[in-house]
Amino acid sequence: MSTIFSKILSGELPAYKVAESIDYLAFLDISPLTRGHVLVIPKKETDYIFDINDDQYMGMWVFAKIVAQGIKKVFPCPKVGIAVVGLEVAHAHIHLIPLNKVDDMNFARPKLSLSDEEMTKIAEDIRQAISEVTNP
Repeated sequence: MSTIFSKILSGELPAYKVAESIDYLAFLDISPLTRGHVLVIPKKETDYIFDINDDQYMGMWVFAKIVAQGIKKVFPCPKVGIAVVGLEVAHAHIHLIPLNKVDDMNFARPKLSLSDEEMTKIAEDIRQAISEVTNP
């Protein structure tokens, strides 16, 4: 199976990366619900999140937690919301979305269209915040 996320992992498609480890990648959603909307994926291509082996599954959530802490630092908000939908791309992924109101996580509403410059700046800011969280 070759998905858009597989193409990002292979370098065929660009992404606004915010964090990467041996097993996981986090990057900005190109059609975000809010500024700072990040996707977290396992590098091992798996369609359904509950098919990931237990160690990888738990590792993905720990990785997502670190990324969420960086997001919250850049986009102060009451919570960073989590969604696992899995229908639009056949590659397991977690949505991390800065929340100021419940409607911020409404996937039916219009998505934002941000410039390359703004996306680049958001990614840089989140990367820096993650670095500060992990290396205080």
